Amino acid sequence: MKIIAVGWNYADHSKELNPTQLPKNPVIFMKPETALLKENKPFYLPDFSKRIDYECELVVRISKMGKNISKKFANRYYDEIGLGIDFTARDLQNNFKAEGSPWEICKGFDNSAPISDFISKEGYDLNELHFSLKKNGETVQQGNTSDMVFSIDEIIEYTSKFFTLKTGDLIFTGTPVGVGPVQINDHLEGYIEEKLMFQFDVL
Repeated sequence: MKIIAVGWNYADHSKELNPTQLPKNPVIFMKPETALLKENKPFYLPDFSKRIDYECELVVRISKMGKNISKKFANRYYDEIGLGIDFTARDLQNNFKAEGSPWEICKGFDNSAPISDFISKEGYDLNELHFSLKKNGETVQQGNTSDMVFSIDEIIEYTSKFFTLKTGDLIFTGTPVGVGPVQINDHLEGYIEEKLMFQFDVL
């Protein structure tokens, strides 16, 4: 099982972290399976970073194997959606960027991908789907898929050129503006529309 993630897929978030032009193609990185954190288990702050940032994202789960998938057929390859967080060791990432070094460590460390249960995509307009993140009861991120630089189907078309997509693979589709740090005793809640998808504590 692969975790494929997309960077800089919301224009305002791109400006928030990287004030350059928008990418011409989806910016892809990977997380290992050991990054998954399920069942609302607590997230423990690691000791190797002084700043862990939340990035709330809509996640799609691949439902059948595919390679070189055309955009017009991409919607046949997933039938469930969920919500996740791409935790990022921001201080490490900034250092790696300055050095011109790869930065998988700051994205793929253990438990860096909390994930909700999945729900059927039926009944939802995935081209205009709202999701949000609350920290300690206050909304800190709000996103809508209509603001994506690359749609879910465009992401699948692009990534399947390079990676065979298999049943159970997860695609984190990018985060909107509003990322920020977490601290011990924070409580995070994620919503798709008005539906509570996850809630867990930071310890």
